[in-house]
Amino acid sequence: MQGFKQFFRSSLGRKLIMSMTGLFLCLFLIVHLGGNLTLFAGDEGYTFNIYAHFMTHFLPVEIIGYVLYVSILIHAFYALALTISNRRARPVKYAIAPKGGASWASLNMGLLGSIIFLFLVIHMTNFWGRYKFTEGTYREYRKDLLTGQLTSTVYVPPSPDFEYAVTQEQHIEVVRVKDLYAIVAHSFSLLWYVLLYLVAMVAVAYHMYHGFQSAFQTAGLASRRYTPVVKFIGIWLFAVIIPLAFASMPIVFYIKSLL
Repeated sequence: MQGFKQFFRSSLGRKLIMSMTGLFLCLFLIVHLGGNLTLFAGDEGYTFNIYAHFMTHFLPVEIIGYVLYVSILIHAFYALALTISNRRARPVKYAIAPKGGASWASLNMGLLGSIIFLFLVIHMTNFWGRYKFTEGTYREYRKDLLTGQLTSTVYVPPSPDFEYAVTQEQHIEVVRVKDLYAIVAHSFSLLWYVLLYLVAMVAVAYHMYHGFQSAFQTAGLASRRYTPVVKFIGIWLFAVIIPLAFASMPIVFYIKSLL
């Protein structure tokens, strides 16, 4: 047990914890992106609001969500611990920066991580916090199951305890749900928030550019045979496609708010 504790207090142990939590967060990014892309469904938030309710009220998903929050805190804590440890090991910076082929991203992971963490605090307070802990507004959707026609109106709950309801009136499905879509649309109509979001996505792109490959190497999962595949996924999926897809959301909603 003592050796186990010493290992996870060592530099290698801390890096291993960071790599495992980092890979878990990479998986979350894919799932989160898939859900958020329903913002583009063109159905006045019908699909997105149902998705948001499911993600915040289905117990197994809620448990995974809390594991996610803990993972973020652990990842940030050990990143800070490693940064402090490295600075103590070399309190005086190199007079001339070593040219070891290190990328800008690898040399600035602390800065990138700080930007992302600050964004997450603001982002979760604005969306998750308001959705879970404020009354907010509700939407009623009526979908014709025969024709697929969908109508949407503002809904006033009968009591403060109301959260979600699905009923059927002949061939009309009626869904009454809290309107997170409205919160998103309003937030993305604010230029300062759009700019903050875009800066954060740039930070995510650079962080993933180095972090994804580094996590596999630290965990001992990289090999000469699979390294090109890991590098390709790290660059094109996590450093390009995913950040661009997330960035497209505030841009599209902001443009729509101007029309």
